[in-house]
Amino acid sequence: MCGIALLFDDTITADEHRARMQAALTAMRHRGPDDDGLWQGPGISVGHRRLSIIDQAGSKQPMISPDGRYVLSFNGEIYNYQELRPDLEDGWQFQTHGDTEVLLAGLVLRGTAFIDRMEGMWAFALWDDQEKRLLLCRDRMGKKPLYYQAEGGFLACASELPTLRQLAAPKPWAENLDASADFFRHGYYLPGTTAYQGVRELLPGHLLEWSPGKPCAERPFWSLHIRTFQGSKEDAAAELRMRLVRAVQRRMVADVEVGAFLSGGVDSSLVVSIMRTELGIRPKTFTIGFQERSYDEREFAGQIAERLGTDHHVRVLESWDRAQLTELILSNVGQPFADSSLLPTFMVSQLAASKVKVALSGDGGDELFSGYQRYQARAILRWYLHLPKALRSGVEKIIRAMPEPMAHHSRSLIKKAHLFQDIISRIEEETPYVAPVLYPKEQYSRLFPSLNGRGCTPPPIPAEANADDIQRMMAADALIYLPQDILVKVDRASMGCSLEARAPFLDRDVVELAFSLPRCWHRSGLSGKKMLRLACGDLLPDNIWTRRKQGFGVPIHEWFRQDLGREFEELLAKDSGGPVNPTEALSLLRQHRQGQRDHGYRLWSLYIYLLWRSGSHHNSRTASR
Repeated sequence: MCGIALLFDDTITADEHRARMQAALTAMRHRGPDDDGLWQGPGISVGHRRLSIIDQAGSKQPMISPDGRYVLSFNGEIYNYQELRPDLEDGWQFQTHGDTEVLLAGLVLRGTAFIDRMEGMWAFALWDDQEKRLLLCRDRMGKKPLYYQAEGGFLACASELPTLRQLAAPKPWAENLDASADFFRHGYYLPGTTAYQGVRELLPGHLLEWSPGKPCAERPFWSLHIRTFQGSKEDAAAELRMRLVRAVQRRMVADVEVGAFLSGGVDSSLVVSIMRTELGIRPKTFTIGFQERSYDEREFAGQIAERLGTDHHVRVLESWDRAQLTELILSNVGQPFADSSLLPTFMVSQLAASKVKVALSGDGGDELFSGYQRYQARAILRWYLHLPKALRSGVEKIIRAMPEPMAHHSRSLIKKAHLFQDIISRIEEETPYVAPVLYPKEQYSRLFPSLNGRGCTPPPIPAEANADDIQRMMAADALIYLPQDILVKVDRASMGCSLEARAPFLDRDVVELAFSLPRCWHRSGLSGKKMLRLACGDLLPDNIWTRRKQGFGVPIHEWFRQDLGREFEELLAKDSGGPVNPTEALSLLRQHRQGQRDHGYRLWSLYIYLLWRSGSHHNSRTASR
């Protein structure tokens, strides 16, 4: 796992190229503290930071082809590289033992068709110094990031936005208000967009070709096609189990020890159980706990660790660290990001990084196997909306008259009732479903009056998913929420600690099988993950399968009643010229403090945005209107 950077600009000197690239490599040292490398040619420089996982002594990057024509900077892991290598040996004399040279040889000998044969996670830049042509590529599900900026004869790309800013200097960056409108709707940016005008994210499953003076040509090499599984439910369960075990086994490929995150939920527990019972590996496992009981999953994680006999390590998040959060947002993410579980993910990554270099995670299980409670809420909503309007109105008045509990929803029926009413109030904004939204339409309009009607175009959802509203939600979450929220969080938090995180559920074979199955096999009534349990039910105790889904929540509702609320007021008072209506924002905080409504997650999105705007790394140039 590494960080990559490339700059083409034939208007600056070789010394300026080197200075910018060195600054970029310094900015992302956390992504690869083991080594760095820099290659320069006329008008171009290519950089790399390395976290050594495979072929630790060799595979130095940037890697140059034997004839000197091609230069590769690669971030990620190709898990099946040993299977791919023999087919290339007739045309390539290998000098190393890792996956980087297999990728370089495959691209040189087989072209972009080679990408379809790869299983793994990656973002890479391949420069053809003879033809002056660049190829960028990002893995199917978007596990590894890649951002770029291109204009005329200039192009820069990098693994992280703060690194890209170093390459683009001294060109100023202005806020993209259309993208900001999307951030306030969802808490993250839509695929392909960033907080900055002219700065793009390469889409998952896409490659991009560019030559100086020509426009970028971006196209997909893979897309999610929802096909119908041919066979019985029992056949599918057997196939799913086989593919999951193979996915975990693939992700054990490393020359260093591989551990695992263990939250106590189904997905991470299942990954650890496969490691232990199916592969015979006794991993180190890592858990973060909270002092507030309704958010704490240590009991369940400890139960799994004891049952499987793992080498278990635990840390408790007792308070939030403002300096740490600021560093994560400004120096790692580089733009607003409203998922508050970024903090505990960083902490569990710190814990893991003190013991191992690689950790497996359960990311993707909820999107692929219908685990989120919003799917359950949509199923209830179908029934609820058939009730007489007068009855529904009466129910809403009763619920809204009760103060909203600040406890986690998994431990409060009243809290769940309030959240369900929130879903009803947002149903228009979530139809057709693209991603969960933070604010009902009227509240959004009051908070961000200048952003009304603004936004970017979301990527298309496979047409096959539109026949069923829950299946569409699952597909949209896999293609939008997962890469823009979950995978961003895990990549920046883990790589911020120089730890590689691998996600077996996002194996191509698992993803395509999951979406080939009828939705009713995944979810019936109010219960999800039916197919996952049918396939792997014996690997976990019943109480893990049947426990209420909790998620990786953070008790920010309490924080805003204390010091965080005061800091929010200070940031809001200092902000000027931004899209946030301060009067409406303070009204949310007042309602929250008085216990009328739990606005914790909404206030957090506002707080993170204001923190970003006030940060020293944020360009002070006025956003283009």
